Amino acid sequence: MNLWDMLAQADGVSRAVTLLLLCMSMASWYIILYKSWLLQQAVKQLATCKALFWQASDWTQARAHWLGADPQAMFTVLLDAAATTPESGLAAAASREDQLTRRLREALQTVRARLQWGQDLLATIGATAPFVGLLGTVWGIFHALTNLAVAGQYTLDKVAQPVGEALVMTAAGLAVAIPAVMAYNLMGRRLARLDAELEGLAYDLRALAQADAQNKA
Repeated sequence: MNLWDMLAQADGVSRAVTLLLLCMSMASWYIILYKSWLLQQAVKQLATCKALFWQASDWTQARAHWLGADPQAMFTVLLDAAATTPESGLAAAASREDQLTRRLREALQTVRARLQWGQDLLATIGATAPFVGLLGTVWGIFHALTNLAVAGQYTLDKVAQPVGEALVMTAAGLAVAIPAVMAYNLMGRRLARLDAELEGLAYDLRALAQADAQNKA
């Protein structure tokens, strides 16, 4: 019996579980493929931006170089945050160093949020997909045994087939969860390395911006 025959004979709950697992699988693979491309681009662009920054003669040239090397504008926000522009309102009550630190912190959080997009959903899918599949298995077995009880047939071949079909749900849940968990762990390590490099870059930008402000004073 193929999958379509199983779904045709399944009830609403089994079909809903199957549809949920299918949606979870599609969502996880979309995130995996998109995040793999995004992180690969981020690693290359960050290395290029750092090299171009130290080769630039001033902040204006550095920003122009970054815009060319960072088409997704993932890291340009850090350079903009390091600009020593005066602020107004309550922000102006703080010292220039504190203002600079706050801007860089907010910019760093913006970059992190973009790079970490989808990680929570991957973790959720990896943690819940096996239980969703198990729910489908339990319900499928219950549904199959109920039909057998109504039919009054308890031979081994009559029991083995519906129970075996119900167990497919558990395998489907694991098939959805395993790639999501592996991708979450692998991407988490790449994100940790990127985060360390971004913190180092933010520290260098802060120190250079402070030195530039002191020279202009």
